[in-house]
Amino acid sequence: MSEKQTGTPGFGFATLAVRAGQHRTAEAEHAEPIFPTSSYVFENAAAAAARFSGAEPGNIYSRFTNPTVRTFEERLAALEGGECCVATASGMSAIYACCAGLLKSGDHIVSSRSIFGSTTLLFTNYLEKFGIQTSFVALDDLAAWEQAIRPETRLLFVETPSNPLTEVGDIAALAKLAHAQDSLLVVDNCFCTPALQRPLALGADVVIHSATKYLDGQGRCVGGAVVGSKDVVGQGVYGFLRTCGPTMSPFNAWVFLKGLETLEIRMQAHCASAQKLAEWLQEQPQIKAVYYPGLPSHPQHQLASLQQSGFGGIIAFEVAGGQPAAWKLIDATRICSITANLGDTKTTITHPATTTHGRLTPEQRSEAGISDGLVRIAVGLETIDDLIADLAGGL
Repeated sequence: MSEKQTGTPGFGFATLAVRAGQHRTAEAEHAEPIFPTSSYVFENAAAAAARFSGAEPGNIYSRFTNPTVRTFEERLAALEGGECCVATASGMSAIYACCAGLLKSGDHIVSSRSIFGSTTLLFTNYLEKFGIQTSFVALDDLAAWEQAIRPETRLLFVETPSNPLTEVGDIAALAKLAHAQDSLLVVDNCFCTPALQRPLALGADVVIHSATKYLDGQGRCVGGAVVGSKDVVGQGVYGFLRTCGPTMSPFNAWVFLKGLETLEIRMQAHCASAQKLAEWLQEQPQIKAVYYPGLPSHPQHQLASLQQSGFGGIIAFEVAGGQPAAWKLIDATRICSITANLGDTKTTITHPATTTHGRLTPEQRSEAGISDGLVRIAVGLETIDDLIADLAGGL
């Protein structure tokens, strides 16, 4: 698909996932090439000066301009409905690049309390060093969000569905709150991907991705992305990347491009299996609670039905008996991979209190609802009856 066609309305999600962003070279290749080069040659000194000054577009240095990375950026921006995408070295570097590029000392963040543990630590242990403070509130309490906003608030940050309890935030309502304060709403869309949820269409200003997860889909590479407008992402975030360099490699970008091609069908399969597993878990006497937006018992089931086209592949559940029982279940599985990563074709299982959220204080875990008996499963693409039998043996 040509540059002109890439952003043309009317193409379906699957078409964009396969075609958007590709610019064929003079070699007329069918698949996207990898450009493993650090730098580029200019026709003459004047051409080099024009590139560096921004007077002429084009490749300069692969820290911030690389054709393979650019193809991934354009394709993901098309899928999210954004004008611009900046690819980064990891999901956490995407969040940091967003904050560092858009905020300054004295600014304030209001964040959901229900976010990835490393994101909490980024806000509290590192951004605070540079004079950027963060207030944490319950994801589903709009009154608390409104009360936490200060005159110096410049960014609202939400992860929806959240990690690991799959809580769902009202994106449209949060966007309204943010814009009333002249602030930006940033949404971590890792769990849903644009195949299931498009935050920009609901009013969000910026979308964050850990490309490591579902965008890749097979646990092969680490990467991140920030998607939004040319003014916000194309200026502030891109400027930070250009200078500070949390850069995605061309090879990883190429892998993520291959992942995007199958994103929609994979997410549909993850959703179908997760729904069946969640319904089964809900019937087991050893399970105290199941957290999955596809269940009518989920507190935000109706909201998830409105703003998502599917409920995702992540399930959290609480095992009676606390940490010993949770660890016993995890260790007894034969199919599930014991790893904190998610979004893989292979089902993964982890104990959040001692892995993804293990560096938080007990008080922080308690506030976020991370109990010692909580287990998180990222449902893969195996035969679902085999996964159910695997967990049944552990229980």
